[in-house]
Amino acid sequence: MADSSSTNIRNEYPFPTEQLTEEPESFMSSSSAGGLNKLGTPYYSYHVDKTIKNGDSHYWARRSSYKAEPSSGTSPMTPEEEVTGNELEDLQVKSELEDLYTRFHKCLDLRDKYMALSLQGPSDNPKDSDEWKIYPSQYENKKKEVGSGFEFEKCEIPTEHEYTFRLDEGGVYKVYKTQEGKNCDIELIISIRKASITNATYTIDNSPAYEVPSVRDYFMDLDDILNIISDGPAKSYAYRRLRYLESKWNMYSLLTEYQEIADSKKVPHRDFYNVRKVDTHVHLSSCMNSKHLLRFIKAKLKKSPNDEVIFRDGKVLTLAKVFKSLNLSAYDLSIDTLDTHAHKDTFHRFDKFNLKYNPVGESRLREIFLKTDNYIDGRYFAELTKEVISDLEASKYQMAEYRVSIYGRSTSEWDKLAKWIINNKLISPNVRWLIQIPRLYNVYKATGTYECYECVIKNIFEPLYEVTKNPRSHPELHVFLQRVVGFDSVDDESKAERRIHKKYPCPKEWNTGLNPPYSYYLYYMFANMVSLNQWRKARGFNTFVLRPHAGEAGDTDHLTSAFLTSQSISHGILLRKVPALQYLYYLKQIGIAMSPLSNNALFLNYERNPFLSFFQKGLNISLSTDDPLQFHFTKEPLIEEYSVAAQIWKLSASDMCELARNSVIQSGFEMAVKKHWLGKDWRLPGPDGNYIHKTNVPEIRMKFRYDTLTEELRMIEKYSKFKREPIDKITDTMTKTGDKPLSYGNESPGGSNNFFSEGVIPGVAMFVEKVNKLGKRYRKDKSTE
Repeated sequence: MADSSSTNIRNEYPFPTEQLTEEPESFMSSSSAGGLNKLGTPYYSYHVDKTIKNGDSHYWARRSSYKAEPSSGTSPMTPEEEVTGNELEDLQVKSELEDLYTRFHKCLDLRDKYMALSLQGPSDNPKDSDEWKIYPSQYENKKKEVGSGFEFEKCEIPTEHEYTFRLDEGGVYKVYKTQEGKNCDIELIISIRKASITNATYTIDNSPAYEVPSVRDYFMDLDDILNIISDGPAKSYAYRRLRYLESKWNMYSLLTEYQEIADSKKVPHRDFYNVRKVDTHVHLSSCMNSKHLLRFIKAKLKKSPNDEVIFRDGKVLTLAKVFKSLNLSAYDLSIDTLDTHAHKDTFHRFDKFNLKYNPVGESRLREIFLKTDNYIDGRYFAELTKEVISDLEASKYQMAEYRVSIYGRSTSEWDKLAKWIINNKLISPNVRWLIQIPRLYNVYKATGTYECYECVIKNIFEPLYEVTKNPRSHPELHVFLQRVVGFDSVDDESKAERRIHKKYPCPKEWNTGLNPPYSYYLYYMFANMVSLNQWRKARGFNTFVLRPHAGEAGDTDHLTSAFLTSQSISHGILLRKVPALQYLYYLKQIGIAMSPLSNNALFLNYERNPFLSFFQKGLNISLSTDDPLQFHFTKEPLIEEYSVAAQIWKLSASDMCELARNSVIQSGFEMAVKKHWLGKDWRLPGPDGNYIHKTNVPEIRMKFRYDTLTEELRMIEKYSKFKREPIDKITDTMTKTGDKPLSYGNESPGGSNNFFSEGVIPGVAMFVEKVNKLGKRYRKDKSTE
């Protein structure tokens, strides 16, 4: 007799029919596959049921699958004793599994805590509100010259705020709330809890307005996660779950390949070329290809040879004299002479790769053409950038988030960069900006630029706190920051990190020539961003996120630091070596901007890249170019990246459209813009958040991704013993201001308490609610047939 489960599987494809006659039960109370099967998941519901019901195959492997026949002799143990023995063994295994799930739950909760404190969660940024105004308009006539619709004089510059700030002994900026007055010197009252200046004009509360995790708490939490992901059972469990996810994708692909093609053909106008896609990881100094740079240099040599461009050896040199000193003419220049493309000689040689930023191997040409702060105030680089942005605007459906450097050598860097952007009108609806901070403390320490690591923190964050307190002190910077998405941390990750300290010194005591480790850099970027974001949100300004390079090479611990502190990362290819951490990245859907062509030239051959595996398992990945100057040949490097991936890994049109949709979600464009590109309900999970007429991603694909993720989250939630600290305690600790509780990464201020009932993972409650709604919708559709 055929098994009834297998009969149901055949009958379920492609959409549910007979299983929707009853009201879907809650996930938490269902003893079988719960809401998933009742929604008619068309993929082997029998196995889903077994997985959810039993937790892990390890548990069943240790149970007896049959009862032995009674022997003819006398049994030395009574039936009651046999049952008791099995139950004890089952309880022991169950306890082990509960501990495993609890540890994973703890990792998820730690990330939620750090995201909440730094306001990097969804809906935390004021620019995601409907009232946020984008100037100039995102939809103005794009046929005009780049930046022609922008006028600095029309920008509103707010007045000074009553709060003040200072750098504490631990190297972290803290914000303080003043009761009266505006211009008090907090250093005068640093030793007193509350102090009054003459005639009671000023009163200061000496406790910080916003709480910041201490460096001790950070490294303790980091160690907890490192211990969990290096645990043997955790690694085995994560590895098996990841293999299951990949196998589940293969089954789904076999079952629904032609259905997806049919769904895509029904969508008018949309295809891969005209869905929005964002280059989420590209550096401004290499945003053009080699041919474009060569053409620009030749044009300048022919049209402006007498431009004074550089000061060297006590005299000013014209462009013609610079090339004469190099024994080069415009005719001599070629792609090979320029030598900016990364070939075989850069593989595992990051030092040689960095030299590729110097055209013709000359640093003076890089200073003239690819720097914002030089003798000509970055005029050539601005013109070149405008040409690249013009090509983006002409394509209409391609966007970019350019990374531009702040080295932290002086506090004036921010104003110089902002004036370069504003004065050259590098404002485009297709472009947003990230600030990359190179980890070069040891280099500048050797040249005498820094006394200690605290100088780096001051030079980077002091201007940001000043402009938040009083935007009129840095008006250009205030306007520029409205287009800045967040921060990046960059450098060669493969460098060895020597640890000579048992306990890391605070920044003002880090005065050796040794470069701090990656985790140290990331903490002080994160910690100084916490109060800054809280303050900016209180003022109605946009907030920032942390999106560092992580997992490109070197130590896999970098990925753990990023898991705690960062909204998303770039590269992440080393996740393939850490299955438990890869599983955590999947559960939290952390964005990963991958660049296979870049990795192919530097650290990992294309065929070994884990991109395809990550995509099939359901990690939140997107494609990006990294450095078109070094790795790409065409005028549209992002399309080139997609086309190579599609050819090598045989990606379908639906696959590429899903990647494009991921890139928009990962990007820092405003909520109003994302609604226009993806649909007004794009924040809803699963098919309810997908508008196929804008994304060209089939509904069945979105439902599969949603069901699979929900299944994994529900399993962690169901078997975990973890209990969350009540949200009220956390928000009270965070604010200390008496205002309404700030968002915990899910809702607007004061509106997320109901999301955090004890023991519930953030987001699972939302998943449960949406699944029940989907079940009702499908049942209603069936009843009307």
